Order: sequence, then C-alpha cells, then structure tokens
Amino acid sequence: MQRKIHLFLALAILFLASCSHSGKTGKQKGPVVLIKTEYGNMKVLLYNETPQHRDNFLKLVKQGFYNGLLFHRVIPEFMIQGGDPKSRDAEPGQMLGNGGPGYTLPAEFRPDLIHKKGALAAARLGDQANPEKRSSGSQFYIVEGKVFTPKALDSLEALRTQHEAQTIYHQLFMKKADSVRILQEQGKQIEYADMLDRLEKQAQDSAALHPFHFTRQQRETYTTIGGVPHLDGNYTVFGEVIEGLNVIDSIAHVKTDEHDRPVKDVKMSMKILKD
Repeated sequence: MQRKIHLFLALAILFLASCSHSGKTGKQKGPVVLIKTEYGNMKVLLYNETPQHRDNFLKLVKQGFYNGLLFHRVIPEFMIQGGDPKSRDAEPGQMLGNGGPGYTLPAEFRPDLIHKKGALAAARLGDQANPEKRSSGSQFYIVEGKVFTPKALDSLEALRTQHEAQTIYHQLFMKKADSVRILQEQGKQIEYADMLDRLEKQAQDSAALHPFHFTRQQRETYTTIGGVPHLDGNYTVFGEVIEGLNVIDSIAHVKTDEHDRPVKDVKMSMKILKD
C-alpha cells in the first residue's frame, strides 16, 4: 500500500509539473485559427485576455484579408512576420513591411503572456515614432526564438536595467533642456559637463532602485522552450501556436534576401476553426 501511495504522489507531481509549463496551451480557452502554408499548417489559439487584438484578428480572417499574403520577413532563431496587404502579388525583391489596414490597436500588455516559442504577437512601429507602442492593425509575427542559458538571461536583465537608465536620463535631460542650452550658449563647459554628470547619476540611481528581473515563469520558459525574452513588455502577445511548431522552424530557415524577405514567396491563407 505504501509503495502505491508513493507511486501516486510521484505521478501527481509529474502531472503538476507538466501543467506548470503548459501555459495557455493546456487551457485551450479562446478562438482557434488555422494558418495554411506550403510548409505545413499551424493552429493558433487566440487569447481572451487580449480582446481587442483577438477580435481584430478574427475580423480580418473572416474577411479573407490574410489569404494570399506573404510571410515577408523571416529571421532564424527570431521570428516569422506577415500581414502586410502590400505583399499580395508583390514583385520579387519589393520592399515590404509598411502596409496595413489603415488603423492601429492600443497595446494590451500582460506580464503572463510572453514571447515563448510559438507566441503570436503584433508588429508595430518603433518607439520613437510610436511612444504608446500601438500595434499594427494587421501585421503580426510568430516567434521561433532560441533556448537561453541562465547566465544569458542574467545579461539580458542587466541590459534592460541599463536601457531603463538611458530612458530616465533622456526624460531628465528634456526637462533641463533650456538650462542645458543656456550653459552651452554661454560657453560654460565645466558647468555643462557637471550638469550632464548629475543627470546621468540620477538616472542610474533611479534605475538601480528597481532593477529589471525576469519572472520565474519567464526563466523556466526561456531556458526550456525558448523564445525571444527581450521583446516582453514591448510588443503585444495575443496568441500562440498549439499545433505545427515545426512549421515555424521550416519557414524561419528558408533562403532570404538582404531585407530578410524569402527569395521564394511563402504565402498564407487562414480560416477560423473555433470562434
């Protein structure tokens, strides 16, 4: 009897461990879309936790918006990107990536929705032109990524903290822009340099009070499943591939030109399996 109890407990622990890594895939809550390509098909679960992105994606799929579009930008160990309407019937070598449906979506960031392998996320313009980090209305990417060592994640944490310090420094500098300009105009180089040093120290001290750290979930995921951790909190993740992860690998490693566009077009079509 004791031996059976030990066996039951061991199986229960294994079951709980598998659930802790299953994330959304194990829950299967939300609409499911089929993405067809010549390299195989992918079933994508859309998250209910990101309703604006979910509903917009479903709307476009129902309209047939994505049918015939290309995965126009693919980078191995990073991601495959598509959804530019200008890619339909695009000429070979044509630059793509600037098209959309004419609108953007507000960011829907959630700390538990991360850039693990298979994650579906919204593309967007860069921070300088898009400080609110609004998503493209149609362009998306699917993560291939790679597996990271704990040490590599430590390095990324340090870089994120340093980036935060630079952001704070820029904000402080803009607040002092008039004073900085006056010192420059008056030729007070020593005072000018001293002010910049003080602003930099203030920024570094502020960032050091709240250094960036990956969560336990992120560390477990990125050291096992893999992904692209440095994108977390910067781009909206609104779904994940639940079948066909191998298709991502196949597309991500096709031959590309200098703009990361596949030399041979990779077309897609989509349909809703469950809404």
